[in-house]
Amino acid sequence: MPFILAIDQGTTSSRAILFREDTTIAAVGQQEFPQHFPASGWVEHEAEDLWSSTVAVCREALDKGGATARDVAAIGITNQRETTLVWDRQSGKAIHRAIVWQDRRTAEMCGRLKADGHEPLFAARTGLILDPYFSGTKVAWILDNVPGARARAERGELAFGTVDSFLLWRLTGGAVHATDATNASRTLIYDIHRGDWDDDLLAILRIPRSMLPEVRDCSGRFGETVPELFGGVIPICGIAGDQQAATVGQACFTPGMMKSTYGTGCFALLNTGGQAVASQNKLLTTVAYQLGGKTTYALEGSIFVAGAAVQWLRDGLGIVKSAAETGPLAEQADPAQAVYLVPAFVGLGAPYWDAECRGALYGLTRGTGPKEIARAALESVCYQTYDLLEAMRADWPGAAGAETVLRVDGGMTASDWTMQRLADILGAPVDRPVVKETTALGAAYLAGLAAGVYPDPDRFADLWRLDRRFTPNFDGDMRETMIAGWKDAVGRTLTRR
Repeated sequence: MPFILAIDQGTTSSRAILFREDTTIAAVGQQEFPQHFPASGWVEHEAEDLWSSTVAVCREALDKGGATARDVAAIGITNQRETTLVWDRQSGKAIHRAIVWQDRRTAEMCGRLKADGHEPLFAARTGLILDPYFSGTKVAWILDNVPGARARAERGELAFGTVDSFLLWRLTGGAVHATDATNASRTLIYDIHRGDWDDDLLAILRIPRSMLPEVRDCSGRFGETVPELFGGVIPICGIAGDQQAATVGQACFTPGMMKSTYGTGCFALLNTGGQAVASQNKLLTTVAYQLGGKTTYALEGSIFVAGAAVQWLRDGLGIVKSAAETGPLAEQADPAQAVYLVPAFVGLGAPYWDAECRGALYGLTRGTGPKEIARAALESVCYQTYDLLEAMRADWPGAAGAETVLRVDGGMTASDWTMQRLADILGAPVDRPVVKETTALGAAYLAGLAAGVYPDPDRFADLWRLDRRFTPNFDGDMRETMIAGWKDAVGRTLTRR
């Protein structure tokens, strides 16, 4: 039975999961790596940490699964999106640490571009807004701040890529410089309608086109690993950004289907089919996946802090020793206390997009303690998801009329308390699948589809299995009162009111 090896390179760890032909998991390798915070609002990774941890976890998964390179039909890659690397084409070494998607250092640059009237063009071409979140201004910052980088880029000596592209380059020994349409759609320099890099936007940001990778479908033969890495050659046949990979892994192939992934941040995608819906509510228009040259689009809402709020409870406040403690702690909170956490530690994402506001706690009393703060942290993720769903319903009529069922995945979904509260606040069912590693599963499916191991999307959707459905328990008045309190707290936090 052939295996598919999925690389899931995330914000805090690298993982490799060995999937069987029936999509069950044979083995997992995982390794955390350091985060770097050189200045307020700056977040970086060492490129070599991304690479070495990826190779290590692949070898670990193969070893645990008793598999060799000959047993693996294909590799699929999924990755933290928007994180930006620039490297030397000769040595393969990055010329600066990777600038992570959470990084806010280009806020001033984005402000200047907006003041100069460029945002409508960027939005029309890319479906994105001018925000430090995306890769384009990060590339420009590296070219402007690393001595000699711009001249070297103009001579064709440097390559740019998101993490998938960097890993692909290294895995193939520098033979392939490519990415897929989902990752390209997050760079701020890719025209999602024409399916090509945009020369006008490149000119505005002063990024040489020669730096850019080739853009391909999500499923197809990208290249093959050099034999010395894993004891033999393995084809690389699938790539997608983590949230799009989760959309595939959740089998959201039908327009109107929605998934939300709860990792460090939270990302909700609504499949809008072949229609690229222009948001009127500060959501993003993005590529959901591209198969056989056909692009499927999605509306996306990005929340910067989800699981990171739980990490803050653990590492910043010391309220819990592990994430698993937060649900039981929240359940014991005093229901009479209306405590709200607005977790704007690095600003707020959709639908607010306020890069300058910072986190705040509201409703504190002398009786407020760890239980109430834990509940507020978990509820903040639920409220932010509600904000996204509300905006999606306003943007796309197809989402407004039908019953919404949210498919969820990611680490936070292990908490029954949090998932029940999510259903209560949304006023909609929340479905948790049997296979919770949907991001890696999506990458595996894309690779297995190209390798002939997995079936077409319709038949793959039949394999999706429900673990548990959480249905709303709150009455309308209670829900509306809680949401009103949340909106008041956000309004007090925003710098642009």
